[in-house]
Amino acid sequence: MPRHTRSGSSAKAVVLDKREAILRAAIKVFANRGYFSSKVADIAGEAGIADGTVYLYFKSKDDILHSIFDRAMTEFIDEGRRQLAEIEDPVERIRRIAQLHLEKLGADRNMAIVFQVELRGSTKFMEQFSAAGFGEYLDIIRKTIADGQAAGVFRTDLKPVVGAKILYGALDEMVTNWILSKRSYPLAPMADEVLKVFFGGVLI
Repeated sequence: MPRHTRSGSSAKAVVLDKREAILRAAIKVFANRGYFSSKVADIAGEAGIADGTVYLYFKSKDDILHSIFDRAMTEFIDEGRRQLAEIEDPVERIRRIAQLHLEKLGADRNMAIVFQVELRGSTKFMEQFSAAGFGEYLDIIRKTIADGQAAGVFRTDLKPVVGAKILYGALDEMVTNWILSKRSYPLAPMADEVLKVFFGGVLI
């Protein structure tokens, strides 16, 4: 029995490693070639595997893109919830959300390109991803703003959902400017610049 358990664990690890290798290869290929110009064969070549091997783990190129988004959002939301659970002050919670947003994407330029450009390549993708983890992420921001209003810290004449979209939109624009810029600069510090404007509009 122990031998069987170890074998099963090893097999699962191999599957996870292979999926990870394919996803990392896809992120690089999509960022460099564009999603619609990329082929599964390009991803397989970048991952150093046969074309057919990709289909053992993913149904299609669309499935790979979905998996990239789902995995990234799950990791981001899980880490965000862990960190926010340790922060009571709504202002500091908003600050940490903004910092984490830009830290994560600023640490992986290829991932940032996929999120900012390739995921927005069609209305279909936008609708699918908006209904997935993106909605959960916005709700975290919305709830934090609502908590701040209940605590008497934020203006109560601002709809929390609108505030959440405004903050996300500002952070989103900072990432887009960063990947399109011809000069190199760290992305994470831009969170402070965004928050100067955001807090200037919501703090009592």
